[in-house]
Formats: sequence, C-alpha cells, structure tokens
Amino acid sequence: MAEPLRIALAGLGTVGAGVIRLVEANAALIARRAGRPLQITAVSARDRNKDRGVDLSPYAWVDDMVILGERDDVDVVVELVGGSDGPALALARTTFEAGKSLVTANKAMIAHHGLELAAKAEAAKVGLKFEAAVAGGIPVIKGLREGAAANEIERVYGILNGTCNFILSTMEDTGRDFADVLAEAQAKGFAEADPAFDIEGTDAAHKLSILAAISFGAQVDFASVETAGITRLRAADIAQADALGFVIRLIGMADTEAHGSTHHLFQRVQPHLVPFDHPLAHVDGATNAVVAEGNFSGRLLFQGAGAGDGPTASAVVADLIDLARGEIGAPFSVPVAELEAMPRAETGHRLGRSYLRFMVADRPGVLAEITAALRDAGVSIESLIQKGRAGDAGAVMVSMVTHEGPERAVAEAIRLLDGSESLTEPPLVLHLLGD
Repeated sequence: MAEPLRIALAGLGTVGAGVIRLVEANAALIARRAGRPLQITAVSARDRNKDRGVDLSPYAWVDDMVILGERDDVDVVVELVGGSDGPALALARTTFEAGKSLVTANKAMIAHHGLELAAKAEAAKVGLKFEAAVAGGIPVIKGLREGAAANEIERVYGILNGTCNFILSTMEDTGRDFADVLAEAQAKGFAEADPAFDIEGTDAAHKLSILAAISFGAQVDFASVETAGITRLRAADIAQADALGFVIRLIGMADTEAHGSTHHLFQRVQPHLVPFDHPLAHVDGATNAVVAEGNFSGRLLFQGAGAGDGPTASAVVADLIDLARGEIGAPFSVPVAELEAMPRAETGHRLGRSYLRFMVADRPGVLAEITAALRDAGVSIESLIQKGRAGDAGAVMVSMVTHEGPERAVAEAIRLLDGSESLTEPPLVLHLLGD
C-alpha cells in the first residue's frame, strides 16, 4: 500500500476529537477506500492539558499552530479552530505557502477569504477542501461540485442553521415563545452561550455565500447577502402560519438574473413561510437540508445532521480521503480566474407573496389605516386574521398574506405606515416560499 497521508490537526474541540476517533476507529476501511492510510502526526490547540476523551500521546504537540504546515512530517493540515481571521487564517496562508493542502470546517473564513485562499491553493497546486463548512455531515458541496456538475443550477436554497431550526420547530410543537425555547436550546447545547451568529442569520449567510459561489460560478460575496434572523418571531406568528397552511423556517436562498451578458446575484437569508407540502416543511429539530434545482437533474434534496462531532468529522475525513486519492480540483468548481464578479441583484421587481404582521393599538380605525396603505401601494390582500389581545398592553396582532406582487409594493406600504401612532412596533414582513 502507498505511503500514508500525514495529517496535522489544529483545534481539538468536539469536531477535532471526533476526527481522531473516526480515523482510529475506521482506519482499515478508510485505507482501503483512500488507497493509503491516513496518519495523524501532529496536533495543536490552546490548552495542552485539557482532557478531550482521546489519547493524544501518539502525536507531536505543536504550541504554535500557525507553523503546522511547515513540518516535514505533514502533507495536509486540518483547521478546526474557527473564526474568519486570526490564527485560522494565518494557518491557512502558511499551509499553502509551504505547499501543503488544507481541509477546514471554517465557513466564516471561506465566506470572507475564500477567493484569496483558493487562489493560493491553485498557485501551489494543492487542495483546499471545506465540505464540513456547510451543513455538517451532508455532502452538499461534493454533490453540487461533482454530482450535479453537468447541470446549470437555477436556484439553491435550504435550512442552513440547525440552532434556528430547532428553535422554530420547537416553538411550532409546543406553542412556546422564542426566548423560552432559546434558553432550552442553550441548555441542550444546540445554541451557544452567545447565540447571535445563529439567531441573527449570520451563520446561515456564510454558508449561503459559499453555496452560491459553487452553484453559479460566482465570486464569494458574503457582504451582499440580505440577512434577517428569527429574533422577532412570536409564538403567535407560528400559530398564524399554521392556520394558513404553512410552517416558518429560516431559509437561505440564492439565484441569478441575466442582464444582458452580466449575471446579477440574489442572496437572502430570512424566515419564510413554507407550505405544508414542501419537503423543507418536514425538516425538524437541528437538521439541515439544501435544495438545488438543476436544469436537467430537477430538484435535488440533501438532508441530514448539520452539526455534531460525528457528522462534521465524517465530512472532514471524506475530504482527507479525496486528497489521499490525489483528487484536488478547483475549490469553487471552476478556477478562481473564471469565477464571475456578479453585482448584487435588485429585489424590488421580484414577484412573490408576503406575510405581514402588525402589532397595533386596540382602537377603532387602525385596520382601515393599514389597508389604505396597502391599497395605495398596490398590495392586494389574500387573507387577513385579527386576533384578540396578544399579551402586550393595549396591543393586538393583525396578520395577513398578500396576493403575488412585486416586493417593492410591500416595501412602499411599510414606508407609508412608518411613524404611524397606530403601530406599537415595526411591522414584520416574511416571504412565502414558492415552488
């Protein structure tokens, strides 16, 4: 059998320890499938003395992880430190400068610096692999880059954050409000002590920008992702959606529009109303799911565990097996020089239906004021529900679903209501997921 692929592992948290366990437990199977053994030779983390539940004695300990790639006994570095900059980025750069390949689960670093790192990998003729950066153990990047390679991807979208999906599906099942369920998610380890990256949509936006680049041959453009999280959702919104035939899920969605010879890139992360009969409506708990629509393949659904030591370690080791086989490939499907710099797509002309929720003063004439603003903006109402008191002093909840129309019309209606004394808080606008 060929010489082993020698691996340096930076970061020994849950996933790093999972990689060690997986490489050790499935060593013979992995060697047969890779054509050579995988051998961890060096490791690095912040705390050398922490008990991680795995035996680190067979591996060289390196205090300065940034120099891991410079070691003579290392062929590939696995980066599991996290963070868009700092030590993770320094390690990635030095690894490529040393002519070594990199495997990472760091979606923030790829979203912010993916083009630079891909260019460095190409120049060094080594691999940059990041299957674990998007949707944990689901092979969605490999599926798009290889399995659907013959297709023009027309749209990619999905549930990209398990924390948000756990919170929303638990609110749906129990009728409890957001803050209560978030506390439970933190207690169970599904949410961080500081959950902002998850619940405000940033984590999903990182992943969406990566999927969009691979799907459409675009340069990664995290900055242009329109992002809104789930913090404003109430249990009453979940109940209203259910009454109308929908569930609410945080959806990341991307597609492109042709304007002459130029393509414009649309990227949005926002809670959506998802019809009961759509596959994503049945994705519960901390599960992730990605839908890609190819012009010949049709709708492809990738679904599974989006986080956790086992699934994420599985994705990391799958990338290592590819490298052991000598499969490098372009990180974003095509060479960096061929990735298109796509302008951000305007959204005002996009057609769709919207869910509008207003918290209003409990007094006569309020509903007439709202409907007049919608009328003047050219928004047609399909259904309307006005409930009793929602628990807020003197406020009631009015929610409605619009007929299909341009997004600019809804935005204009909200503008017309800006500053109204009838509204006790800003309106909530969600889009309905279409077919």
